[in-house]
Amino acid sequence: MLDALYQSLDPIALQLGPLAIRWYGIAYVLGFVAAAFVLYLVAKRWKIALGSDAVLTIMLCVIIGILLGARLGYCLFYGNGYYLQHPLEVLMVTNGGMSFHGGLIGALIAGIVAARLTHVPYLTLADLGAIAAPLGLFFGRCANFVNGELWGAVTDLPWVVVFGGAAGELPRHPSQLYEALLEGLVIFIVLILLARKQPPRPRGTFIGTFLVLYAIFRVLIEFVREPDVQLGYLFGGWLTMGQLLSLPLLIAGIGLLVFAHMKQLPQEGDKETS
Repeated sequence: MLDALYQSLDPIALQLGPLAIRWYGIAYVLGFVAAAFVLYLVAKRWKIALGSDAVLTIMLCVIIGILLGARLGYCLFYGNGYYLQHPLEVLMVTNGGMSFHGGLIGALIAGIVAARLTHVPYLTLADLGAIAAPLGLFFGRCANFVNGELWGAVTDLPWVVVFGGAAGELPRHPSQLYEALLEGLVIFIVLILLARKQPPRPRGTFIGTFLVLYAIFRVLIEFVREPDVQLGYLFGGWLTMGQLLSLPLLIAGIGLLVFAHMKQLPQEGDKETS
């Protein structure tokens, strides 16, 4: 094993008096900006008229859905009953975290509102969002690494990282970076390459592919990631909450791919949007 890398990055990017700007917050902003840019460009390539007002409407709906869903999802899936006894702490986002699976549910629900407001078919909007979402995942997982949270299991591989703090001085997998690479960059590259085809692949193809790939990558990475301390392993010393929540995504993704193949619905908007 080579010398371990000691992660000593400061989670605070900039301190302005009492105001602390954290890398995690910057990651959210970068993720949403990048997602809006990709959504606009892909919609333009698919000849779906999305003006700046429509993109802003979509992003506003999705941002609200993700933030609410991610927080509520964390409290429900990872709180282990704590937030049922302390409901007011659901509002204290600095005490606890955010859940991807909850954020995904929130985004999908918010997409229903966005689709009605912009007159874009829901599955087309979901496909556009699926192409854009991995960039947000990439920035978010990088921020997890900077924060020294969601660390990996102990290992003796050459690229180990020592996080210190609650993680101790043991060499660990940088599982946050594995997720940034696989759930972020790899999925984005796959989907953006699929999106180049003209005419576009049928509705449901991209959200289905995203769900399948994310579920597979998340289940695999969970084998080298420490489970949340308040939950531990759910079964047999290996099953985690992240794996359990990813299985429905895999099933839903396969179902959407079958639906897209059978129905062959074109990607299109109901009418001009602005």
